[in-house]
Amino acid sequence: MTVSWHSSHVFSNNKRIVSLYCVEEIEMSRVTLSQWQMLAAVVDHGGFARAAEAVHKSPSTLNHAVHKLEEQLGVQVLEPIGRQVRLTEAGELLLRRARQLIESAASLEDVATRLAAGLEAEIVVAIDQVFPTGAQAKALERFSETYPQVRVQLHESVLNGGIEMLYDGRADLVVSGIEAQGFLGEPLVTVRFVAVAHPQHALHQLGRSLDLRDLAQHRQLVVRDSALRQSTNAGWLKAEQRWTVTHLNTSLDMLRRGLGFAWMPETRIGEELKNGQLKVLPLPAGGLREVPIQLIFRDRDRAGPAAHAMAAALKQAVISECAQHDSTHSNEKA
Repeated sequence: MTVSWHSSHVFSNNKRIVSLYCVEEIEMSRVTLSQWQMLAAVVDHGGFARAAEAVHKSPSTLNHAVHKLEEQLGVQVLEPIGRQVRLTEAGELLLRRARQLIESAASLEDVATRLAAGLEAEIVVAIDQVFPTGAQAKALERFSETYPQVRVQLHESVLNGGIEMLYDGRADLVVSGIEAQGFLGEPLVTVRFVAVAHPQHALHQLGRSLDLRDLAQHRQLVVRDSALRQSTNAGWLKAEQRWTVTHLNTSLDMLRRGLGFAWMPETRIGEELKNGQLKVLPLPAGGLREVPIQLIFRDRDRAGPAAHAMAAALKQAVISECAQHDSTHSNEKA
């Protein structure tokens, strides 16, 4: 079935004033969301026939919907170009605004579907490996007590790895020290990194304060960014020798074996520092740095009860872990 487009409407200037910036006196409530969706389909698929196949409606139905839209608005939105149609200048403006309505409606329906369905069957959480492991374990334990039937996919990410999952829509919740453009995070914890090596490492054998030139002569252990597309480097990376691994635990194991030096999260090496397996490098400057970690929802409003519960468990676990850490330090000083 072939549907041609012939616009025979007469648009009165004294009824409607159309410009590049505004359309005055148009009663938008007269036009249905379905009409805007059909117009968008015609434009996106390059014509009525292809759009009809994509949305499973007849070409005549789309043709009628768009004609009706023009009639109701008093504005020509499509114009024929040979056998094709294209948006008029006014049509481009109106459809650009209408797409916001279409997206908002889809989002609203998705929220309603989630609310009607109730609890999520599974949540996906990306947590940076520098996040305190004790707090992570406590959060998962607390979560499992409340929602034992919800599956959890935990991705232990590095640097941009979690943010990439956020951008791709593959994670419901992300814990990261990297800013996510277009997302609002909330402060969770600040992680302190310290430069360390085995007590018998050559750097400690120098018996004096070190500077970055000393470090440059020795092997540095680095954890690779887990992002697939936009990996990046962070921190000081100027050692002539460098081993790059994929997990923080591998770097820690190598440190214990005296195979290099590294900046490590203080919460990850507390036991090693206490029992003498590792020793802080005597760097007057640069040996300590702090990284603020944020908790980021993919979409807070659309997140289900399980995702919100996991976020609450992570925040509570951090508070508990920090209180325990402060108490331990106080006892050691006493």
